Amino acid sequence: EPVAKYGTLDVTFDYDSQEQKLLVTVTAVTDIPTYSRTGGSSWQVHLVLLPIKKQRAKTSIQRGPCPVFTETFKFNHVESEMIGNYAVRFRLYSVRRMKKERIVGEKIFYLTKLNLQGKMSVPVILEPSYSLSGCDSQMSMSEVSCSESTSSCQSLVHGSAPEILVGLLYNATTGRLSAEVIKGSHFKNLAANRPPNTYVKLTLLNSMGQEMSKCKTSIRRGQPNPVYKETFVFQVALFQLSDVTLILSVYNKRSMKRKEMIGWISLGLNSSGEDELNHWTEMKESKGQQVCRWHTLLES
Repeated sequence: EPVAKYGTLDVTFDYDSQEQKLLVTVTAVTDIPTYSRTGGSSWQVHLVLLPIKKQRAKTSIQRGPCPVFTETFKFNHVESEMIGNYAVRFRLYSVRRMKKERIVGEKIFYLTKLNLQGKMSVPVILEPSYSLSGCDSQMSMSEVSCSESTSSCQSLVHGSAPEILVGLLYNATTGRLSAEVIKGSHFKNLAANRPPNTYVKLTLLNSMGQEMSKCKTSIRRGQPNPVYKETFVFQVALFQLSDVTLILSVYNKRSMKRKEMIGWISLGLNSSGEDELNHWTEMKESKGQQVCRWHTLLES
C-alpha cells in the first residue's frame, strides 16, 4: 500500500545570529491527502516556536490542491548558543466553512539542523498528528517521529521544577523496549550556583524489585537544559511487560565529591505517579509508535 501523505511544506529558514532572530518563509504545500479524507479544499499553516509557545504565527487561508502562501514570519530572541533547545512546529489545517478547522499533518523541525547564518530551504514532510483537537500537547523533542500524546496539555508550561522528556516504544514482535532520554529542563546544581554536569541512569527491575538491566547516558556538562537524545534497548517479553519497572534517575556529577541525585521517576509496574503510568499504558497501546512525554522529577 502506498504510504499515506500528510503534506510537504516548502520552507525557507533565514537565521540572523547577530539579531538573534529567525525568519521562516512558508512558500507552498504539496502532497496534500485527497479531499475526501481531509474534507476541505482550503488550507492554512500554523507555526509555533517551541518550547515556550509564546511566539506563534499562521498563514492566510489558500484554496486548491497545491496552495501557495509565500509568507514570511519572524521569531525573536532565538539565541544562537541555545539553538539546540528550539524547534518550530508546523501544522497544516484543512479549513471548512462553518466547521471547526481540522489538523491534517504536523512536523517539529529542530533548529539544530539550521545554518547559523544565511538561508536554508528545506522540504518539511508532515506526519500524522496524534493530538486531540483543542489540545495543545507537548513538544516531542526527538529526531524520531514522536507522536504527540493526547492528554499532555499541561506539559511545557514549566514552573521551575526539573523535568525530563522521555520517549518510549515497545515492539511486541521482537520484545524490544526502547527508552529514549531526549532532554532535561531546569536541572539545578544544588550545592553551587553554576549549571550542573548531568547524566541519566536507567534501571530495569522485575516484579520482585530485582535489577534486570542498567545503563546510563553520557555526561552533559554545564547545562541546565541538556539534550541527550540517547536510546537504550531492553529485552522484555510481551508477557513480562506489565511486570517490569523502569527507573530513570538524574545525577549531577560533582568533581572530587560524590554524585548527587537531582531527581527520579519510575514507569511501568511501580510507576511513580499517574502521568508515568499513563505514559506506559499509552506505549503498550500505541503499536510500535514512539510516545514522548515530559515528566516532573521527584526529589530523592
